[in-house]
Amino acid sequence: MATSLLNQAVRSLIHIKSFGNLQTIQCAQQLLSFEPNILSRYISVRFRYRKIRGGGRPLPWYVPKPTPRIYGWKSILPSDGKYTTKPLPVVKLGGRVPETGRVAVRTLGGGHKKLYRWVDNKRHGPTVGQPVEEKVFHVRYDPCRTAKIALVASGSNKRWILATDGVKTGDILRTTGHIPRIPVRPKEGDAHPLGALPIGTLIHSIEVVPGKGGLFCRAAGSCAQLLRKVDKFCIVQLPSKQEISLPEECMAVVGRVSNIDYNKKPIGSANRNRWLGRRPRSGWWHRKDGYCGRKIKPLPPVKEFGYVPDPKPEIYQLTF
Repeated sequence: MATSLLNQAVRSLIHIKSFGNLQTIQCAQQLLSFEPNILSRYISVRFRYRKIRGGGRPLPWYVPKPTPRIYGWKSILPSDGKYTTKPLPVVKLGGRVPETGRVAVRTLGGGHKKLYRWVDNKRHGPTVGQPVEEKVFHVRYDPCRTAKIALVASGSNKRWILATDGVKTGDILRTTGHIPRIPVRPKEGDAHPLGALPIGTLIHSIEVVPGKGGLFCRAAGSCAQLLRKVDKFCIVQLPSKQEISLPEECMAVVGRVSNIDYNKKPIGSANRNRWLGRRPRSGWWHRKDGYCGRKIKPLPPVKEFGYVPDPKPEIYQLTF
């Protein structure tokens, strides 16, 4: 009796619309209160690792969302951890979970052999004195990302960085961490703190935490816009129209990411998708319903990063 009641409770939790009698509902509530991870044992692998490509309806509340961008391939970095500009080998995962080997994304797999170039997303410069100047020696296509990359060097140091649109071989890129009283005149490819740029500047490779490297707007042709400044924070509008508030010390690169026409290039043949590592999708015809229509939603509120609220004053209770 207890075993059948347990199975009914778990089944009613997975299928929300099929709740049974009051006794089953109470048993299901007790299960969740005592053992919240019990659903992971009863959900099949097919529902546990569902596809991420191609959109689709949102996942049910009991299905954990798969982590994106970890099922295609992974690079093998040097064992000593030192940065290098040499091409590094790549291990293909074929849409499988690295730990278990089970298929998570059915539309990933195969593709042409490729090598990984270690791109440095940190553009840090001195806060006092002359900026760091780097010369562009080479701009090339990168098979592991949509944007082009540039090989820059300064003194005895060289590295790969994301190429800005309009940057060509022989250009000098400057990086500084100084925030002047009057905004600077921005030049494409240069890196400045957000507080040093004028309002309306197009930027990419934006830091969220000062010193951690660029995080936002790194895909081909993407850029954000600096909208306004409030105290020590800068409001930036992302390509999704989401506004974020960042500390003025966060670094950003002026201009748009290179390879703007990436999404306008036609595939041309089904075999080219296989060269790119994309397997064919289902050929079934799917009816489009109201979920696929256009939605008019209000813009989300400003998302704050790096904001530390003021500490609450301590309240002393005096007794006599």
